[in-house]
Amino acid sequence: MSIEIKNLSMIFGSKPEVEKTLNLIDQGLSLEDIKQETKTTIALNDVSFEIEDTELFVIVGLSGSGKSTLIRCLNRLNEPTRGEIVVNGEDIIKYDKKTLRDYRRNKISMVFQHFGLLSHRSIVRNVEYGLEVQGVDKKTRREKALQALEVVGLSNQGDKYPHEMSGGMKQRVGIARALISEPEILLMDEPYSALDPLIRRDMQNELLSLEDYINRTIVFITHDMNEAFKMGDRIALMKDGKIVQIGTPQEFFQNPANDYVKDFISDVDKTQIIKVRSVMNKKIHTLSKDISRSDAFSYLDSNNLDHIFITEDKKYVGMLTREDLAKSRSNEIDNLIVKVDAVYRNDYLKSLWTKLEGYDYSLPVVDSKGLLRGQISKDEMIKALA
Repeated sequence: MSIEIKNLSMIFGSKPEVEKTLNLIDQGLSLEDIKQETKTTIALNDVSFEIEDTELFVIVGLSGSGKSTLIRCLNRLNEPTRGEIVVNGEDIIKYDKKTLRDYRRNKISMVFQHFGLLSHRSIVRNVEYGLEVQGVDKKTRREKALQALEVVGLSNQGDKYPHEMSGGMKQRVGIARALISEPEILLMDEPYSALDPLIRRDMQNELLSLEDYINRTIVFITHDMNEAFKMGDRIALMKDGKIVQIGTPQEFFQNPANDYVKDFISDVDKTQIIKVRSVMNKKIHTLSKDISRSDAFSYLDSNNLDHIFITEDKKYVGMLTREDLAKSRSNEIDNLIVKVDAVYRNDYLKSLWTKLEGYDYSLPVVDSKGLLRGQISKDEMIKALA
């Protein structure tokens, strides 16, 4: 589900002071001047950006930058002062109470920093709580709760209670609880900041793997740039209620917007956080394995390609090269498909050196289900790490 945020502002203060602040903003006064003139807090200041469908979008910034205020506007726990939040073509700020309630129940869920589990309920009953509130029958909600626990790797933990679980396990329960209503948007507000480093790393990897299966738009909040670069397809860096820069990790390294961005990313270790997914080329050509040799050759000619990936039901099968097609006289391609080992999109770039050494083509990139997600070449990898 896509999200478009247009000119979003949120100002805390009395109504007259808020109106005065908006007028001063429109007049072009600086934040410092406005602070001296009014008794308001500008949490968000004319924020605009888009989040693509099924994207893992990370909002990062220091304390007070406005990131948590922003994510709470996406489900209207915070009511913006002005602007639009367009979700799949509908401005949710215009929703009435009933439409907003349906949106929160069926379209969007949130995972908080502090787990918020109910101590008197078992884990499975914590997970099914949302469906219980909605009036879903006991059998159905129990089945869905058990399925959600299985997705997050807690299939045998349903009868336990929160006090019997570690911090990482509690966070998984929180994710399962958010997933049970099958939301199209998952909001995660600094979900791992309370965890120790080892558990935090494991939970980051868990979410990246889980993303292949839940296929949701995820908005993830953090104050840690290393975590942001590790997790995000794209990242938005915030400062003083505004977006400083939006882009992929590689775009931040190649073209930092200003000195603030340069300073923010100065301690980031590229080799430890840049993943294939943030560098790979998502624009790929594919053909079905049932295509004839002549049609395949025509397709490569018309698109000026020297090789192409073969898929079946969107899953990677292998690769065809122009050279092999040119040598063959058969109109079948079965014997021409080369099984080049694919790389996982959440692999670190440093793991590709040996695979790309002496190799002339791009490598196929897949997710954990084997679906072809992109391709990566040696030049792209070198450019990313240069």
